[in-house]
Amino acid sequence: MSNDRVIIFDTTLRDGEQSPGASMTKEEKLRIAKALERMRVDVIEAGFAIASPGDFEAVKAIAETVKDSTVCSLSRALDGDIERAAEALKNANSGRIHTFIATSPIHMQYKLRMQPDQVIEQAVRAVKKARSLCSDVEFSCEDAGRSEIDFLCRIIEAAIDAGARTINIPDTVGYAIPHQYAETMRQLLERIPNADKAVFSVHCHNDLGLAVANSLAAVVAGARQVECTINGLGERAGNAALEEIVMAIKTRQDLLGVYTNIETEHILSTSRLVSGITGFPVQPNKAIVGANAFAHESGIHQDGVLKHRETYEIMRAQDVGWNANKMVMGKHSGRNAFRARLEELGIVLPGEAELNTAFARFKELADKKHEIFDEDLQALVSDSLAEEAPEHFKLAFLEVASKTGEVPLAQLVLSVDGVEHQASSSGAGPVDATFKAIEAITQSQANLQLYSVNSITQGTDSQGEVTVRLEKGGRIVNGNGADTDIVVASAKAYLNALNLMQAGGHKTHPQADGV
Repeated sequence: MSNDRVIIFDTTLRDGEQSPGASMTKEEKLRIAKALERMRVDVIEAGFAIASPGDFEAVKAIAETVKDSTVCSLSRALDGDIERAAEALKNANSGRIHTFIATSPIHMQYKLRMQPDQVIEQAVRAVKKARSLCSDVEFSCEDAGRSEIDFLCRIIEAAIDAGARTINIPDTVGYAIPHQYAETMRQLLERIPNADKAVFSVHCHNDLGLAVANSLAAVVAGARQVECTINGLGERAGNAALEEIVMAIKTRQDLLGVYTNIETEHILSTSRLVSGITGFPVQPNKAIVGANAFAHESGIHQDGVLKHRETYEIMRAQDVGWNANKMVMGKHSGRNAFRARLEELGIVLPGEAELNTAFARFKELADKKHEIFDEDLQALVSDSLAEEAPEHFKLAFLEVASKTGEVPLAQLVLSVDGVEHQASSSGAGPVDATFKAIEAITQSQANLQLYSVNSITQGTDSQGEVTVRLEKGGRIVNGNGADTDIVVASAKAYLNALNLMQAGGHKTHPQADGV
């Protein structure tokens, strides 16, 4: 590999999924993995195989489907974790086991309750075990940002000797500052005798808003892999955003002197796919993929851009996928055209039944909405696949009356395991009344933590995409719904969240704090 290339390691499906309520189904993970492969992401961290049967199945399915990217599974430095990861990856065209152990004094003392020498022994044993099962092994020093440099040098040298070919230096708690993090990377590369036998990687959290800055500082210092997520998704304040890392490298190649293999024109569609599936909307002023990222309000700016784009734009909007999503479908479009467009978007449905369901939904939408955009198709497929899954609660009928000066009233019929139940309720607004009517039937007693509405496309006939976050007994789920009627979309999202609650299968992440 050229030393000028930065490997892009995407962990949206593993670390990104650890955001509260961001759990994804196997099918949703597969859709995102295919989008990442299409974007030419080098390494896709598909999950944590030991965490749950669902995680194992998702890693396995992605490993069997993705051919052009390396598929990776995380594991603690334990035999059982490593064996489970290897089993999930056994059919991968290119697989990687990513094993880790904590290296900071605070983690070793209070979490691991191990002496430094014991930690090194376990790390070496884990890397050797992983290498016996997989030729591509990555080793991470959890909480490296708060680890002592001398100890990092010792454990990394031993891990490389044991067979690790990628060494990750994660800023697990988002504590690092760019110049300090870069100096750590420089010292490691200079002081570790066998550093030339491994690619050094960075994985930064955004607790201080410095994840991208720290990652790029480390690249300048010699790191050649960056671990990141779409939209910066991740637990707490999130991870370094893939789109910002990639476009910073592309835009400032004059200064950074490195490149990636990412096909950047797929960035926006992948961002919207992840946002739609997880229910985590992208704020309008988000760099690269926010709705305002290439918008100019100031008259001076507009004048400058019209005269010469580069006066105020350092990137072309088209390079990341903006303006590429023209109207593609309408009410007269046929089934084959529909299938072809989905394939162009990287959406391959499991079978004819799923295609038929999605096409029927498309025709319904086309009757309500004259112009069907790619974003509409992504939301439509998500909705269709959700309906194909077993549903405990299903909306059969909804009528809402909302008049100026009068209290809104919602009347609805829910199918509960096939049996219809009717309820009505008033509320502060039509959505509040609808949710209260749903609760009158379901009696879930879940706490509503988030209610968010986003327009999928422009125009007053746009579908509204609603996210509802519910919490019950410490468990958090996100429900999503889309419809041209915001109240209907809201009801769908609430019921989707309740169905996820009902499905159970709460996933635990045995890595505790994580990498």
